[in-house]
Amino acid sequence: MSACTGCRDDIALPFDFKMAFQPIVDLSQGCVWGYEALVRGSQGEPAYSVLDQVSDETRYKFDQSARVMAIETAGALYQGRDLKLSINFMPNAVYEPTACIQKSLAAAKRAGFPHKNLMFEFTEDERITDTAHVQNILKTYRKFGFLTAIDDFGAGYAGLNLLAQMQPDLLKIDMALLRDIHTSPAKQVIVAGIVSMARALDITVLAEGVESENELAVLRAAGISLFQGYFFAKPALMALPPVPVLESDRTHAAQH
Repeated sequence: MSACTGCRDDIALPFDFKMAFQPIVDLSQGCVWGYEALVRGSQGEPAYSVLDQVSDETRYKFDQSARVMAIETAGALYQGRDLKLSINFMPNAVYEPTACIQKSLAAAKRAGFPHKNLMFEFTEDERITDTAHVQNILKTYRKFGFLTAIDDFGAGYAGLNLLAQMQPDLLKIDMALLRDIHTSPAKQVIVAGIVSMARALDITVLAEGVESENELAVLRAAGISLFQGYFFAKPALMALPPVPVLESDRTHAAQH
């Protein structure tokens, strides 16, 4: 294992947190594809109430602790089902990718999680100061068999240039681009362009933040099959929420 000179694992976090899980559905298959693990306060407070307490000194410890909690909790909740788990990570908290992933690997082993079912996503909204470092992280993660994703695509600093340099497995389109897309021809053209680019680069597109049937209809027509958002289910604290839309579809199909 490579040495990691930047790792400060002896620091105690001065705050508590838990994980909430929100389903990602695959409508081409009519099933839950996986869940995203989302940081929440110990009583379910929003993510910012936790993230605002993370300092430069505690960033590494928090990133490591969040990954381990997400994997171990999902492992217990999944009960052996073949589902993906999407975990947010902070590129600036990863000093040396091979060393910094060891706790996640150990947690996956304890939880019985195949590496192919783990996806690590970073947000385009976080300013990337060292592109080569992030490229190295993604390259290392792929070697371990993990999926990688850019979150909030279309909302951040680097946009298309970041996509050209990173080329992850998945691209999660920012919800601001999708909100009320059925009323915006401009948004429809932009999303269609993103889907076309991603297809040419062999990248899967996921639409996050879907809130209405009208939005969903336009996005499905654009060729997207992976979705996440309140239309399907809100995140549940330390639990896997049901997805009523999928259940009603199955009932409808059975009746016909």
